[in-house]
Amino acid sequence: MPGMKFVVSEPETKKAYQLEVDQTKAVGIFGKKIGEDFNGDVIGLDGYVLKITGGSDKDGFPMHPSVRGPGRKRVLLAGKPGFHPKIKGQRKRKIVRGDTLSDAIAQVNVKVVKKGEKSLEQIVPTKPKGKKVEAKEEKTKEEKKEEKKEEKAEQEKEAEQKKEAEQKKEMPETKAKVEEKKEVKEAKAEKEAKEKKEGEEAKK
Repeated sequence: MPGMKFVVSEPETKKAYQLEVDQTKAVGIFGKKIGEDFNGDVIGLDGYVLKITGGSDKDGFPMHPSVRGPGRKRVLLAGKPGFHPKIKGQRKRKIVRGDTLSDAIAQVNVKVVKKGEKSLEQIVPTKPKGKKVEAKEEKTKEEKKEEKKEEKAEQEKEAEQKKEAEQKKEMPETKAKVEEKKEVKEAKAEKEAKEKKEGEEAKK
């Protein structure tokens, strides 16, 4: 099974650590929701208690605490996670993942609630990324990728709607042209019939 990445934030030191865990080991926390605690032993952090703060799926869609369940859903957002408004009060419909952990999740963001005997520096063989990681926890590379994907999809949708509007606009004109051709044809037939009749009368 593929691995799951855990970003472990330590409020005391304001440092964050990345830990790669095989999904077979992480199965024990599937079904847990954002805001819930779990035993760190499950992911190799013996003695630690961790709280789930967020995450993202394999395609980069972020987990959202207001969406129940493990599935994806398009919801109206006014802020993080999942949307970063550029204008105050701006709202936008975005695709997000539900608040429940499942095998579809690729990254899980957690914070330390209770420390174990060993420090994270001793357990996790990765270099801490410092204070900025916790502040930018929600703004992962996957989320940036998802934003670009969403923008592209919306641009395509707008282009399609514009095309449909233009087609609808052209439809009455096309109908008018058909009617015009019909009238011209009828007038031509009427004229020919009249000329034929006048020719026959002249012969008499």
